Amino acid sequence: MGPLSPTRTRRLWGPRSLGVALGVFMTIGFALQLWGGPFQKRLPGLQLRQPLAPSLRLAVSSCPPRQRLVFLKTHKSGSSSVLNLLHRYGDRHGLRFALPARYQFGYPRLFQASRVKGYHPQGGGTKPPFHILCHHMRFNLKEVLQVMPSDSFFFSIVRDPAALARSAFSYYKSTSSAFRKAPSLAAFLASPRAFYRPGARGDHYARNLLWFDFGLPFPPEMKTKRGNPHSPRDPNLPQLNILPSGTGPRAHHTLDPNGLFHPAPTVAGGHRQTSSPASLDLGSSSFIQWSLAWLDSVFDLVLVAEYFDESLVLLADALCWGLDDVVGFMHNAQAGGEQGRSAVSNSGLTTEDMQLTARARAWNHLDWALYVHFNRSLWARINQYGQSRLESAVAELRARREALAKHCLVGGEALDPKYITDRRFRPFQFGSGKVLGYVLRSGLSLADQEECERLATPELQYKDKLDAKQFPPTVSLPRKTSRVLSP
Repeated sequence: MGPLSPTRTRRLWGPRSLGVALGVFMTIGFALQLWGGPFQKRLPGLQLRQPLAPSLRLAVSSCPPRQRLVFLKTHKSGSSSVLNLLHRYGDRHGLRFALPARYQFGYPRLFQASRVKGYHPQGGGTKPPFHILCHHMRFNLKEVLQVMPSDSFFFSIVRDPAALARSAFSYYKSTSSAFRKAPSLAAFLASPRAFYRPGARGDHYARNLLWFDFGLPFPPEMKTKRGNPHSPRDPNLPQLNILPSGTGPRAHHTLDPNGLFHPAPTVAGGHRQTSSPASLDLGSSSFIQWSLAWLDSVFDLVLVAEYFDESLVLLADALCWGLDDVVGFMHNAQAGGEQGRSAVSNSGLTTEDMQLTARARAWNHLDWALYVHFNRSLWARINQYGQSRLESAVAELRARREALAKHCLVGGEALDPKYITDRRFRPFQFGSGKVLGYVLRSGLSLADQEECERLATPELQYKDKLDAKQFPPTVSLPRKTSRVLSP
């Protein structure tokens, strides 16, 4: 088995110290900123295979459902499927979304609160607060906290960089100059520097895309004469911010930039230890480990695409939602893609595939570090949840998904876009592959039709629907005039 086989990753890590805080450090010509700062909901009319088992039911009295959510929608990682369940949940419960004016928050620039439609600085408006922030952005915690409460539930999703590279190369072939120049992904990974130019238009898609989406600075050795293309052009860069870890409200602390580094106590082997600048080699794994520690202090949960259903069960548990709240269909999947294939094992791969996988992980080494870290934390969480309990919940989730697909969909599965004539359900076609979508069966009851439409609606159309619901168009009345109109 590969290094991330469940047998190697299902060990329970010790609890995170509540005092963990990310240290901030600088080298000559480089400043690092880590940003920021019981119950069963049956779908109306749908005959699901079996009722929710008592062992899987979430007691209402145990915890109220979480409804303040920040989802970092990473690229080509199964995030569109997560977005659909957030759209559906918020739509059903009348929650307010922090929506972009179009479909992304100024990506690939760092997120800015001013890009949220209807946003008013604190005290500058009477609109109720937002519940869910979930559309594409490059993460910027300081600005996110201007929009969302500090006690919101923060989560995201990662994918094996090898699988992500395959999907990204197909999808962003015309967008990334590096991909556009390469005849194939194998050719690109065999000699990536022959095609890749840091800072070139769209080339953030070609290397360490997850790291980029999380808004993390890049190591100094990745800087070029053209400068670090991934660092934000922020005139306030020397103002460094950290956040303490823990599940409570995220207190926002601003550090003195002249202090360079404030020692951060950690816990190892039951003893408190203090890191120092001398112990941090920014060209080594220490840079990555500090970045990962900061992400741990911010994100309450990170899903893993290769264990998508397991991740959904843990998400429902963490949010105190019902299992039906996270049952849905895959969205934005490409024909012939490997969305559901586990990429952490070499079984079934050809020699060429294994070589491509190794090269993709090496080229995207920061993403690989992210993936290894959050794969381990996911399996630690699974151990806490209970393996047997998880298997039962996953089986129930899959049974419900299958029942919904048979009830709602023509053919019970995703279809080639040429068969989708209803524009409400035809996904946006982009890249060299076909993006699959859904066709609803006829003869559904009104209640079932409504729920099936929610399940099948692609992300762009659903965003437009929420936008129209949240910001209904105003009808202006014609002005009165005293002028006599000629016949």
